[in-house]
Amino acid sequence: MRWRRRGALSGAVAMAAVASVLGLLLAAAPPAAAHYLPRAGDDLHYTETIELDGGTGNYTGYTENTFINGSLSVRSVLPNGTENASYQSTTHWENNNGQAETYPSQGNFTFSALSFHYVQGTDNQTGYTDPYVWFFMNASLGVGATFYLLNSPFTVLSTNQSYPWSASPTGYVATLSANSTGSYQRNDVYGVFTASYTWRAYFDPATGYIVGYLYTEHDRDSAGDGFTWIDALSVTSASYPLTPATAPPPAASPSSSSALLPYVALGIFAAAAVVAVVVVVVVRARRGRAHPLPAHAPGGSVPYAPAYAAPAPVNLTPSGQPAVQQVVLRETVKVNCRYCGTLIDTTATVCPVCGAPRS
Repeated sequence: MRWRRRGALSGAVAMAAVASVLGLLLAAAPPAAAHYLPRAGDDLHYTETIELDGGTGNYTGYTENTFINGSLSVRSVLPNGTENASYQSTTHWENNNGQAETYPSQGNFTFSALSFHYVQGTDNQTGYTDPYVWFFMNASLGVGATFYLLNSPFTVLSTNQSYPWSASPTGYVATLSANSTGSYQRNDVYGVFTASYTWRAYFDPATGYIVGYLYTEHDRDSAGDGFTWIDALSVTSASYPLTPATAPPPAASPSSSSALLPYVALGIFAAAAVVAVVVVVVVRARRGRAHPLPAHAPGGSVPYAPAYAAPAPVNLTPSGQPAVQQVVLRETVKVNCRYCGTLIDTTATVCPVCGAPRS
């Protein structure tokens, strides 16, 4: 019993000594960098342009364009680090088949400035499981550090990247840049595809709020069907100041010029978004139509279906030629000759007027 007491005492002394050493080490270590915490009144306004193009197989020749003007605002901050926020946006969607839709969206949600997750509700994000917010990150992270936006992992590439911004006196602002690449299985009304994506995002290094991003996704299946999806977003104004920066060095080689391609694309998309504002004003707004595709890679199967499906494959009628119509006359089915337009019996092998084959 004495031996045990003695041993327990020695252990307690040893633990106290270890704790003392650890305390000294922790005191000598530099404190962890704290990141900016959102404040009531923080807000940002943005434009977003999404293009579905580059179709192959059944999607050859099909295009979609979506133009969004939106804003996010922090309304209040709770003691536990949860932010009450609101969003609003106006979206105009159109495709090359003549379909078009304009609709507003607005609502409230909460998010955590500590975990960077949505807590209750989202700003109209769909197709994700417990997503991280896309508009805010820990700007104290250094090069090589990782974090998430929505369900996509990112790596910090630079903490001082010049980014084109027209409201800056120099035409550029300083940003923290990060990149994400990956692939996932898309399974929704557009089809089942293997999707690969690259997502480059830029944040204000002082606050961690988004400044802009460029997202590119390629969807393909084993039959050769697919499309390319490009989403470019740029903040147009914010309640907090962005830091002016100098222009990046001029391109000196093909490799360095390719590094500037995201900026060129963002400029083109931003110009298209400005034109879209005029379109949005004159088109009557209607509610109830969902966004045609999830905003970005969900990291898995997309479990929802929009209110309208992707169009059926086109190319059923040669370009410039009227569609074949069926007309029933006295219970005899006739069709238009695809060459001269004459109504002929479906049993006829050639047109009696021009002699062209029926099929």
